[in-house]
Amino acid sequence: MATTTRTQSGVAQKAPSAPLSPGEMALNAARILFLGIVVIFTMFPVIWIISASFNPTGSMATQSLIPANVNSLNDLLVNFDSLLNDPQVPFWRWIGNSLLVAIISTILSVMITALGAYAFSRFRFRGRRSLLLTVLLVQVFPNILSMVALYLLLLQIGPYIPFLGLNQHGGLILVYLGGAMGVNTWLMKGFFDSVPRDIDESAMVDGATHWQTYWYLIFPLVRPVLAVVALFSFVGTFNEFVLARIMLSDREQWTLMVGLFNFVSGRFTDDWGKFAAGSLIAATPVVILYMFLQKYIVGGLTAGAVKG
Repeated sequence: MATTTRTQSGVAQKAPSAPLSPGEMALNAARILFLGIVVIFTMFPVIWIISASFNPTGSMATQSLIPANVNSLNDLLVNFDSLLNDPQVPFWRWIGNSLLVAIISTILSVMITALGAYAFSRFRFRGRRSLLLTVLLVQVFPNILSMVALYLLLLQIGPYIPFLGLNQHGGLILVYLGGAMGVNTWLMKGFFDSVPRDIDESAMVDGATHWQTYWYLIFPLVRPVLAVVALFSFVGTFNEFVLARIMLSDREQWTLMVGLFNFVSGRFTDDWGKFAAGSLIAATPVVILYMFLQKYIVGGLTAGAVKG
């Protein structure tokens, strides 16, 4: 290990490190090899999708890591060109639908969950603990068990409130909101519990209402967890496929994931090149959102586990 020594002039200098033993060198080499394998294993699907998106054949049977049969730049971009410019494929409409559903679901989910978590954290009322346990218990059961019930529910609501029925984005947003409340409420409640109650008491002494305390004092302090919940909600709804495939039947109403599935669902008409190109484009909003909110992610996930 390196040690620090001082010269006659008083300047601190590091003594030369002792050479590593053969065992330590072997251990470091094993660690580097293991990390390299993990990186390759993690990045291989991404690299393969990128390669498939530039493969002009559009077939997985002839897919290679480096696209073959490429003679010009147009050959590399043929999948993107046909995907974005084909009048029979409303790709931009699908992206707009996905962004619309994801953004509205995220905003409503964050607002409703933040209010519910604040109430569970700060207020004491009869049935509070039972409600928290019920919210947690509901999340134990997978969403696939409720698909039939959700379908019938939207089918019954449609004749009375058309924009919340089947084949409507409003109905799909309603379903997404119901599924996101449980986990997000518990995550936010843990973060609200870490905010000292002295802030609330000081605000009450100054004559502030509960709403003023929440909006002007508590809300700015919980921005990290709000960003985390927003990120999870957006990614979850933007990439969701099963419920969207069941609830939306009109081609113009499809979300991006349902539309992309169309390219690989046919038995003899599958086009993996367009599917891969669409997947790369679909990943762009998620990557941008991750980059924009990355400074909040770690704090929002860990701070709720530590009491203030």
